[in-house]
Amino acid sequence: MIQLPLSKLSNVGTTIFSQMTQLANENEAINLSQGFPDFMPDSELLDLVDNFIKKGFNQYAPMGGMIGLKEEIAKKIENSHQAIYHPDSEITVTAGGTQAIFTTIATFVKKDDEVIIFEPAYDCYEPTIELFGGIVKRFEMKAPNYEIDWNVVKNLVSEKTKMIILNNPNNPSGKILKENDIQELIKIVEGTSILILSDEVYENIVFDGKQHLSICKYPELKERSLLVASFGKLFHVTGWKIGYCAAPKILTDEFRKIHQFNVFSVNTPIQLALAEYMKNPDHYNYLNQFFQEKRDFLRQGLANTPFELLDCEGTYFQALKYNKISDKSDFDFASELTITHKVASVPFSSFYKNKLNENVIRLCFAKKQETLERALENLSKL
Repeated sequence: MIQLPLSKLSNVGTTIFSQMTQLANENEAINLSQGFPDFMPDSELLDLVDNFIKKGFNQYAPMGGMIGLKEEIAKKIENSHQAIYHPDSEITVTAGGTQAIFTTIATFVKKDDEVIIFEPAYDCYEPTIELFGGIVKRFEMKAPNYEIDWNVVKNLVSEKTKMIILNNPNNPSGKILKENDIQELIKIVEGTSILILSDEVYENIVFDGKQHLSICKYPELKERSLLVASFGKLFHVTGWKIGYCAAPKILTDEFRKIHQFNVFSVNTPIQLALAEYMKNPDHYNYLNQFFQEKRDFLRQGLANTPFELLDCEGTYFQALKYNKISDKSDFDFASELTITHKVASVPFSSFYKNKLNENVIRLCFAKKQETLERALENLSKL
């Protein structure tokens, strides 16, 4: 029998999102774990996709993306953040936000390069860094506030630091960066060649009148940054796997060298449909209020339970402390919640390398009203 070599990611298993969704399916539980809406996207967008398919737009798109879509992306960024990107040379359409993140790391991180991440962190950052020989340097944000001590971050920086990865708004904590955070980051990278990968897939889901501070709003950061965003989060179409990366031409040129051999190009009729749909900014400008209503409904429903509700400033995830209910680990508690109470969540420890357990779980509220009502009925019995 052939002796197979170890994989380059031999210590990596199935993601926690897949695990909890499988557990939810096996137990016929309400799935508030994996971050996807259970409601339909706008029928107008679906009709546009169908129309472009039937018109015959079913072959390869240009490697960097359809120009019409890139022009609409550039307009959105300029209107939202007062930042200019050239549509053809500085915006690349990708197969979702995760592919853009993977390609960015693959492009710039070499063996022994150090990359700073902030935990709790989306689970694709670390394995991708390690896949390309990089070294992960972590700052742990902790409950209940998930604040960043920039003096500690400064001490993580060395002559080997190649990149800093930000996720703003942060999944899973729901925290957003404030002006002070941005100014501290500017001080840290000033006079260095450190790149910034800014994962901003939840940029249009920020609550209570607060402002999303995109990395591209700040010229001294924009020049060294690759901004990643997702149409899956913007238009409730996570299964379409389409997003984009915006970056200065010198960075985009390098990014596309890898992108072309990764996916080459992205779904043609969907790109054309999105370009047409985005001409009306109302199609995404309503998201803050739309998801805030869902957040508020969930929080109000949980107010009389033993759960402690942590702040949720953005994303469509609500963090809960459960230490008044159980002393079990967050993974065991989340499993029990799924099996016994038929509501699936995600344990926060899965977002930390050292499996930091602070008795916190994450619920997704990007769900239909009746889904949230059923979940709240079950959770109110705790």
